[in-house]
Amino acid sequence: MNQLTTDLTEQQSNHSADESVGSLRWSVAQIQSLLDLPFNDLIHQAQLVHRQYHNANEVQLSTLISVKTGGCPEDCGYCPQAARYHTGVENEDMLSVDEVVSAAKVAKEQGASRFCMGAAWRGPKQRDIDKVTEMIRGVKSLGLETCATMGMLKPGQAEQLGQAGLDYYNHNLDTSPEFYEKIISTRDYQDRLDTLGEVREAGINVCSGGIVGMGETRHARAGLIAQLANLDPYPASVPINNLVQVEGTPLHGTDALDPLEFVRTIAAARITMPKAKVRLSAGRREMSEAVQALCFLAGANSVFYGDKLLTTGNPDTARDQALFKKLGLSTQ
Repeated sequence: MNQLTTDLTEQQSNHSADESVGSLRWSVAQIQSLLDLPFNDLIHQAQLVHRQYHNANEVQLSTLISVKTGGCPEDCGYCPQAARYHTGVENEDMLSVDEVVSAAKVAKEQGASRFCMGAAWRGPKQRDIDKVTEMIRGVKSLGLETCATMGMLKPGQAEQLGQAGLDYYNHNLDTSPEFYEKIISTRDYQDRLDTLGEVREAGINVCSGGIVGMGETRHARAGLIAQLANLDPYPASVPINNLVQVEGTPLHGTDALDPLEFVRTIAAARITMPKAKVRLSAGRREMSEAVQALCFLAGANSVFYGDKLLTTGNPDTARDQALFKKLGLSTQ
């Protein structure tokens, strides 16, 4: 066992599940050292942490729906919903409350326990908040957890969402602060942190992660994990997306990330944010069953479940259920 692994084991043993592990602080260099570990050592460490805080054979299912698709004014280089890119995604009207609740019913019937609603906005207007709160109440009435991802929030908007019963708000940091300007220019990193602050102040659980495979270095991936792990508290849910390349976006044609590097990122997220749900998100359809199994071994314990994410494909539910059966994973 090398010295880093020994130090990490001692660090984790000093924090029981009842203690505030969120007070731990991780430097980029520490996380880079984690990512540089021999693969077996990294997975072993992640599995030790995972078993301390979670049922190692359980996975949480979330379903994601786009309630407002296309026409976004931002320039995120990965996003097919940006109005400035020619990706074939049309600007559509917002779904009705009845349409959203009907989709949530189907998601629950298929086994999802959380229903996530996404909208392609820079940030919602008040009339949007009014309609979204109706959606939240309708989905909550079904007994599902609710999550929303709708861009930057102004002061007071998070409180309105929380009063309607919103359980989680997703706002990803996307990447490290240093790499961020290569991906997005229409909002800065602090804008994202400010929205997460609004969410925390409203008492809503934070869901925040990022995207890998955008041409970033391992050091940049360490920087992303450090930003997330050093939030106080760190996010309750951490979606890790593998870039889905869409023709017409600036990142189309980027060299694909090695699958084992993706697994390493999952392991680092698990070690540094031990209580969080670490979610396999976009890009899972392109992963083999073996890679997904390694991700679960590395500490992933949540997936987006259903045939479609916002605009890109996802493994169908029958394929997922077959994989869970092979791996002996129960669902929640």
